Amino acid sequence: MIWLSIVLLSCLALAPAALPLWRRARQVRDERSAALSLHEAQLSEIDRDLDIGLIAPAEHDIARLEIQRRILVADTAPTHADDAIPPVAVWSALGLIPIAAVGLYLTNGVPSLPAQPLGPRLAAQHEQNTRGDAVVQRLKATLAMIPAGDPNLRQGYLLLGQAEATREHYAEAAEAWNHALSLGFDPEVAARTGEALTRAASHVTPQALDLFRKALDTAPKDAPWRGAIQARIAEGEHEQDNP
Repeated sequence: MIWLSIVLLSCLALAPAALPLWRRARQVRDERSAALSLHEAQLSEIDRDLDIGLIAPAEHDIARLEIQRRILVADTAPTHADDAIPPVAVWSALGLIPIAAVGLYLTNGVPSLPAQPLGPRLAAQHEQNTRGDAVVQRLKATLAMIPAGDPNLRQGYLLLGQAEATREHYAEAAEAWNHALSLGFDPEVAARTGEALTRAASHVTPQALDLFRKALDTAPKDAPWRGAIQARIAEGEHEQDNP
């Protein structure tokens, strides 16, 4: 089915270019064809004049010889069409376009992969979201029962923030990680919290910028995320200078 779709889409895409070329092939547009048609009509005309006695045979022979000479000249004369790209080359180039497109698709595409209807995917996504909500609610209930001094409380908030970030609930993830930071500062968690706040607001907020600066000041020199944090700080400072 996918190959039929590719063929139909290729024909649809090439139609605007193929239609003028097809029309041009059916019409006499060059000077040579027009001249030959004119001289052939003149030959027919002098033959008719000879038959009805309007010209003598000697005059007919002279006129016929002159018209034949003009036909030879017109047949060998160059025209604008001689300098144009041959129609066969144009048609070949048009045909190569869908072939090249299919080749490009085959470099990464999988034609044998069955189509995935939208309905089942939406249902699966809804089921996954429902399970995620249930897991988050159970985790929140567990955190509510953990005593304030228990070291597992901080780890629970870290897990809660990770679960919310996985579902792209960045505001909730930032809130959970802020709770974890209040129980013990960690530069990487501060960087994650700042990134979650940035994604939730679609820009670097003052709170996120403050967290990025604190994370950069206390982060190890070999931390792999230092470059990303520096870029966020530069972005936030630029936004502050150009509100």
